[in-house]
Amino acid sequence: MTGDPAVAAIDDAARFASAVRGRIAEVVVGQDEVVERLLIALFTGGHLLLEGVPGLAKTLLVSVLAKSIDLDSKRVQFTVDLLPSDITGSEILDPRSGEFRVVTGPVFTNLLLADEINRAAPKVQSALLEAMQERKVTIGADTLPLPAPFLVVATQNPVEQSGTFELPEAQLDRFMLCHRLSYPTPAEEREVLRRNAALGVKRLAKGAVVRSEFDVLAHEPVGSIDDLVAAMEAVQEVFVSDTFTDHCVELVTRTRRHPALDLGASPRAGIALVKASRARALIHGRRYVIPEDLLALAGDVLLHRIRLSYEALADGVTKEQVLGEVLRPASALVTLPATDRPR
Repeated sequence: MTGDPAVAAIDDAARFASAVRGRIAEVVVGQDEVVERLLIALFTGGHLLLEGVPGLAKTLLVSVLAKSIDLDSKRVQFTVDLLPSDITGSEILDPRSGEFRVVTGPVFTNLLLADEINRAAPKVQSALLEAMQERKVTIGADTLPLPAPFLVVATQNPVEQSGTFELPEAQLDRFMLCHRLSYPTPAEEREVLRRNAALGVKRLAKGAVVRSEFDVLAHEPVGSIDDLVAAMEAVQEVFVSDTFTDHCVELVTRTRRHPALDLGASPRAGIALVKASRARALIHGRRYVIPEDLLALAGDVLLHRIRLSYEALADGVTKEQVLGEVLRPASALVTLPATDRPR
């Protein structure tokens, strides 16, 4: 409908998303899917888990995203000796007044990068649960709200690497999406090497250091928090039909009935499918979701929420194989019926 405020808001948000993607592309080569997932998490207030081997620009991506939208961001390097108070904060005794006062931790930010989250002990990992779910933190007798917006982007190395602790199901379920990064293509890797070779050095006082990709981030942001809030509101205007919702419910239900799974997807998975699909539709300039959104996001929403049975593991069954079987009926869908699309 011409002049529809909702359509205009979605178009403006799509342009904003395109501008952010363009800014990130100035620093990070490729990784288009990862950037899309970051924007989906940001526009829906969900949390994102990035899994991949070291060196795939996970930390760089989050840094560029924060500077592209002028967000306050902080980074916590998770290690085995980290304490929960190192993340949330603690009460300390003020020697002058003789009273305890609260010192907030790095979780009090807009964008928290939890780097290599599975290298910390489970007690430390669980310190993020309240913050991720309720957007607040309890320190001593005080419960403090977190800034808005608040987003956790966590990275982890594959769990089979030494020195890692697998995240518990309760925490994995808090992550709206879990995206698995792959190595760049040879053409992308050549571009990475070409850009790195052209970085040069940076003079500091009487010396100099070799510049890195992080030194290229000193640009003006392409948007503000107001633009982000407008995009978050525009996502709510994206149309979701009853048919699409039924597909999400059916997909989640099939994971609970699959014989190879001990643990199926929770109701949060269905909520995440709808939310993420709406954001993806907006990023692609659409004001309605389509089955392709569901199929594109199903792996990131479901794979970290399901658990194979011991029998399936012994038989060599993988989560990806199970997901393919669960998605097979949905893969036959091409478009929603015309009656399910907004006029």
